[in-house]
Amino acid sequence: MNKPSALGRGLGSLIPTKNPIPLHTPAPLAEEAKNLVREVSTDLIVVNPHQPRKHFSHSELEDLIASIKEHGILQPLVVTEIGGGKYELIAGERRLRASRMLGLKEVPVIIRTATEQQKLELALIENIQRQELNAMEEAVAYQALVDQFKLTQDDVAKRVGKSRSVVANTLRLLDLSEEMQLALIEGKISKSHARTLLAESDPAKREHLFHSMLTGGMTVREAEARTQPKAPRAVTKDPNIIDHERRLREFLGTKVEIADRHGSGKITVHYYSKEELRELLALLSG
Repeated sequence: MNKPSALGRGLGSLIPTKNPIPLHTPAPLAEEAKNLVREVSTDLIVVNPHQPRKHFSHSELEDLIASIKEHGILQPLVVTEIGGGKYELIAGERRLRASRMLGLKEVPVIIRTATEQQKLELALIENIQRQELNAMEEAVAYQALVDQFKLTQDDVAKRVGKSRSVVANTLRLLDLSEEMQLALIEGKISKSHARTLLAESDPAKREHLFHSMLTGGMTVREAEARTQPKAPRAVTKDPNIIDHERRLREFLGTKVEIADRHGSGKITVHYYSKEELRELLALLSG
């Protein structure tokens, strides 16, 4: 008997409601979690060259400094020994920066043994869990795992606890121009705006659309209407349908539209490459 497709099981089957995608931490490192916390001089810790986060908010650091001053460092940094009595930071750069600004001589650390790949994975995972990476930093980190360590997009997705389609769509942000990427980093456009820009294949039209977003405060819906013109809708969409679209968009990592008419209708899922089509088909078919 053929396995029924996800589309035949109703909208609820496409949207995860309880259990998140499990986080895959490298097995050798999981065994080292029992390591004791020790105090290490801040002068002996060097920054992680694989740190995916490049932008640190001054206001965030000030808040962290105030917290450490009041309560101390509640979560140890994670480091690895590099010889000569020194350590390389794997996770906790904000805590290290704040500690140095406070003039602390020592910080609590857990020492782990990690390969170069595992260092990048752990730094990336910690930042993703804390939601501290902007979209471009996340894309660059994913690309580093692909390029430096020859991982597939599916491998990357498993290691960072994301769906493959989310990883694929995040990597597509690297196709934006440098100016567009900077605008995304600075929050001048949203990730949804960026996806809409990628949907426009004509470079000149994409550039015009981008500047319209910057100067006119264009919404994502308005931008999508420019890339794929449609007849105006006569009625306002049901807020529940809009929420379903949002949840599906977050789960599938791409633009989703629901056309509902008295309890029946259709779901339109957009894709922008053959690879994305294959990923969506695999995801929807379970």
